[in-house]
Amino acid sequence: MGLGWSSAEERQPLLQPSPPPPAAQQRRPQPRGPAGGPAVPVPVRRLAPAAGRVYGRRWLVLLLFSLLGFSQGLVWNSWGPIQNSARLAFGFSGWDIALLVFWGPIGFVPCFFFMWLMDKKGLRVTVLLTSSLMVLGAGLRCVPVSDLELRKKLIHGGQLLNGLAGPTVMNAAPFLSTTWFSPDERATATAIASLLNYLGCAGAFLVGPLVVPSPNGTSHLSLLSQSNTEHIKDRIEAVLYAEFGMVSLIFSAALAYFPSRPPFPPSVAAASQRLSYRRSFCRLLSNFRFLMIALAYAIPLGVFSGWSGVLDLILTPVHVSQVDAGWIGFWSIVGGCVVGIAMARFADFIRGMLKFILLLLLSGATLASTWFTLTCLTSVTHLPLTTATLYTSCILLGIFLNSSVPIFFELFVETVYPVPEGITCGVVTFLSNVFMGVLLFFLTFYHTEFSWFNWCLPGSCLLSLLLILCFRESYDRLYLDVVVSV
Repeated sequence: MGLGWSSAEERQPLLQPSPPPPAAQQRRPQPRGPAGGPAVPVPVRRLAPAAGRVYGRRWLVLLLFSLLGFSQGLVWNSWGPIQNSARLAFGFSGWDIALLVFWGPIGFVPCFFFMWLMDKKGLRVTVLLTSSLMVLGAGLRCVPVSDLELRKKLIHGGQLLNGLAGPTVMNAAPFLSTTWFSPDERATATAIASLLNYLGCAGAFLVGPLVVPSPNGTSHLSLLSQSNTEHIKDRIEAVLYAEFGMVSLIFSAALAYFPSRPPFPPSVAAASQRLSYRRSFCRLLSNFRFLMIALAYAIPLGVFSGWSGVLDLILTPVHVSQVDAGWIGFWSIVGGCVVGIAMARFADFIRGMLKFILLLLLSGATLASTWFTLTCLTSVTHLPLTTATLYTSCILLGIFLNSSVPIFFELFVETVYPVPEGITCGVVTFLSNVFMGVLLFFLTFYHTEFSWFNWCLPGSCLLSLLLILCFRESYDRLYLDVVVSV
């Protein structure tokens, strides 16, 4: 089964409607009571829906998909944390660094193709295509050419191919959790599958500054005395080769075993028929409630993704070293992943609390982003600008925003069910990358002063908080599982 694509037969609903009774039974007269009285009740046998079943292999599928997302985030965020070293080794400009991050949202241009592929061919075909693009992209970055201009073009091409993998690793988590996991595990599975991509970005904040010496003398490695241009270039290439090896290994594992779906669905919602591709878009674009929460997700997460991708660039004017910026980015994302999985597990145990959880997280994000922005304006606000305050405000901001991602995804699917999960999350992540792309586009022109970039954070979080306050939640998928399964 692991090597087969999902066929048209597999995509048929597994819970078929009950067949009509035979004609003879339909014409059979009903018994009457004594003296022609009212009819005697006749017990009717109702066919209960088949119970769902979960398989132990679901954790292997979740592990492979999560590792794929981890490696995609790691490759995407390779250059931001070591931007000073990359400028010296490869002659990158500030515009090049911003463009290397910008390839991520550009990769979402064919997002709707990957959504269609997931809806029609299933997870296996989509994951194999995605991982092959990542292998090719990571390989292009490792091509050993002496011409720096050609090498820069190959690196940009590799980042673009890795960006094309973004639609799958960021959109497919709710689809995977519905397909393989029971209703009381779905939010947790969604959190793990979606947040491992962010953890990969955090890994880049850790690996890059620790392996690659900084040219400004802030590295604490014993190799600092050898940190000339050639040595820095060699260390960067070692990171590129290691990432290429990791991506190739994950692709080989997915090629060997990554089923599209289990033999039997884990829930009624997993077995039910979904809307067609065209009807799904019509339903989404005409649903005002969905558009509200889509903007509530896309604006702050898009701004935060662009901001964290160039965090070293933003913190350099306030005299924060490349290593410290890397640690700030690392702990902010790791904290968000841990809290996000904990919140998702809480949502699995106590259902119907998604809006309340989002209100708490976005309120905290608004306060943390305002604190960070005012701290950076120390000449105006006279707030203490210390490493401790920068660490605390940035880490809290990352915790609150990153942990909201799986909660948003589950709320999207519940709101617009039976629209396919991949299409729903594809639309919102596409919007998020549009906002991220617009922000990074302006950054390529206005990269000498960053106060405007910092103010975008509290503004976007506050707008999202207001949209969630006005949103009326519903749980259509959960209602189907609870009512029909009883």
